[in-house]
Amino acid sequence: MSITTDLAEGMRRRIEQFGTEIQFYAPGLKRWQSSEWTPERANAFLPVSVTGTACALKCDHCQTKVLEGMVTLGDGRDLYATAQRLQEQGTDGILVSGGSQRHGGVPLAPHFDAMRRIRDELGMRVVVHSGVVSPKMAEGLADAGVDAVMLDIMGSEETIREVYHLDLTPADFDRSLALLAERGLRIIPHIVLGLHYGQFKGEWDALEMIASYPVSTLILVVLTPLVGTPMGHLPPPPLGDVTDFFALSRARMPETHINLGCGRPMGQMKIDLDRAAIDQGLNGIAYPAEGMIAYARERGLDPAFHEYCCSLTWAGL
Repeated sequence: MSITTDLAEGMRRRIEQFGTEIQFYAPGLKRWQSSEWTPERANAFLPVSVTGTACALKCDHCQTKVLEGMVTLGDGRDLYATAQRLQEQGTDGILVSGGSQRHGGVPLAPHFDAMRRIRDELGMRVVVHSGVVSPKMAEGLADAGVDAVMLDIMGSEETIREVYHLDLTPADFDRSLALLAERGLRIIPHIVLGLHYGQFKGEWDALEMIASYPVSTLILVVLTPLVGTPMGHLPPPPLGDVTDFFALSRARMPETHINLGCGRPMGQMKIDLDRAAIDQGLNGIAYPAEGMIAYARERGLDPAFHEYCCSLTWAGL
């Protein structure tokens, strides 16, 4: 699918709705800096895996490699103690994540009480990556008082089965959004563009699904083929398909914060993607490519800098 959108239209929409400020993010998921910006607190916001590097799904695009860079719980698997230790070292907030179970959800239930204590006693931000949500999961997250819930949304049953190895349908992801919305949780859906082996398949349906709910921020990431995975030999999705999707998402959800997240190809494609994200009126970019801060200023935007996850658009840390 391809659409033609005047570059000025996305920019007009974002300025009309959000003003001229554009957000740049550098969370502590990896060490990063550019000639334009050197973050001062690399550990301000960190990801914690409750499963270590274990995952029952071993999705074709990841094969648990994403988990390898996360903080893991100690032998006692005590999330509160881990958060307390991180806070003592200067961390303000954590993303509680981990590998998925066979039903598609991350095993967060054993840590609900710890999440509540981290929020109440330590005053830290707690964002979770839930995977597919059950009624019990939604209730537990609401009772724990988490700040926000992240989850990938897929609109293609073929992609769900072949890439994620799940015996589910898009209706299960729609139900996850509904359960989170019913509980009043802050929802941060992600769409991985080109997830089906570098092809677009279901992304448009995922966007329509997300647009039906009161989401806080939509995060767009782009398939980055990783060495050692079944997709390691593939090229990334076509640049034009991705940038067209930027324009479509801005037009479809004009009042929603939309950010370009951490995951995207490097090199010239990253530069082209970041430039398109600015031109098409997205609100923010994680780990901006070299020169993008200056480019944003050239486009009449006012950069703001945050050393935390691009899902925390409401936080004002």
